[in-house]
Amino acid sequence: MPSNLPPDPGARFDPDSFQMARAAAGLPACLRGVRGRPPAHPANAAARAAPYGYFLIGSIFHYLGPACAALLFTAVAPLGVAWLRIASAAIVFALWRRPWKTVRTMAPRDLRLIGALGLTLAAMNASFYLAIAHLPLATVGAIEFLGPIAIAAAGMRDSRNRVALAMAVVGVYLLTEVRFAGEPLGYLFAFANCGLFMAYLLIGHRLAAQGAASGIDRLAAAMTVAALIATPWCLPDALPAFGTPALILAGIGVGLSSSVIPYVTDQLAMARLPRETFALLLAILPAMAALIGLVVLRQRLLPAELSGIAMVAAGIALHRPRPGGIQPSNAREQS
Repeated sequence: MPSNLPPDPGARFDPDSFQMARAAAGLPACLRGVRGRPPAHPANAAARAAPYGYFLIGSIFHYLGPACAALLFTAVAPLGVAWLRIASAAIVFALWRRPWKTVRTMAPRDLRLIGALGLTLAAMNASFYLAIAHLPLATVGAIEFLGPIAIAAAGMRDSRNRVALAMAVVGVYLLTEVRFAGEPLGYLFAFANCGLFMAYLLIGHRLAAQGAASGIDRLAAAMTVAALIATPWCLPDALPAFGTPALILAGIGVGLSSSVIPYVTDQLAMARLPRETFALLLAILPAMAALIGLVVLRQRLLPAELSGIAMVAAGIALHRPRPGGIQPSNAREQS
């Protein structure tokens, strides 16, 4: 009830109470405070930045895998490299997450989703290594990027984000310097890898829908399925590696840096980002490869590559996720 008593002249002025009183009085927003909207809480800002940090970490490790794979290609056939990658990742996930405990309580619908992802991972890894055995890596990477372009384009609802996507695409083109030359069979595997990568993105987002921790548990189960599917087809080509400890260690390195860490950070990012935003972020990968070459290998960047990095960065900076697209972490994501 409002008081009819006059204000106490000796009372201490409380600016917070004064602001609340003005807001309660229904004053316009522009009059509720000198600075307008209160600044975002640091914890909220960190939560919004977290998925981009996860993606950045995954992109760094993504390019350690090919360095380990290069040690294998001299002695192991492409399907053998694929098996070493899948099997070592499956073992790491099994020791870490114990997926058999999760599978026992899952509904049939979830089991079908895990089976679909396992089949996708097995076929995607095999087709990728078969493709780069016949084509330059830049060509395979550019063809693979067509899938994320399609997913990102399908989710762009405004002109600003369409311009951002166009800038990222041009940047990737400048970075990869695509030259369509090679064996026709290589293109078959490359486009198969592109389609399977799209399936991975779509299924991966469905895995992350119930939180990152749940998605990682399902990913662990799917990797076990992938290993079971790949073993009859790929294990014979991996046998030459078993007599050389260095090759086995390289295979484990490929599994960790190409499958375990990137796929886990994918789940952490997918749980918080809209699908089209995550697809657009994949344009960072070629830019990261160029930067790693500059910093680690001291390779010079050509003007076209510098322009490509700038275009990718500008496109990602221009993009705005759809309202409500970035989700905060929740209790179900605790491992």
